[in-house]
Amino acid sequence: METLKFKTNIKCSGCITKATPTLDEKLGKGNWDVDLFTLKKTLTVSAENIDSDKVITAVKEAGFTAEKIS
Repeated sequence: METLKFKTNIKCSGCITKATPTLDEKLGKGNWDVDLFTLKKTLTVSAENIDSDKVITAVKEAGFTAEKIS
């Protein structure tokens, strides 16, 4: 299993609610999580064969931004 991290502007529970249907569909239910309790809002995606461009596109489709963290 591979894990990638992204800086995102998903910043509150309302944002999570809005993004959940799209991210569950595109990334898989249970494969992603956003840490809302730090200043750097970090999206973590864990799955087999993750494509960072696919994650960024899925987040964009949900109405938010994501930038891969090296």
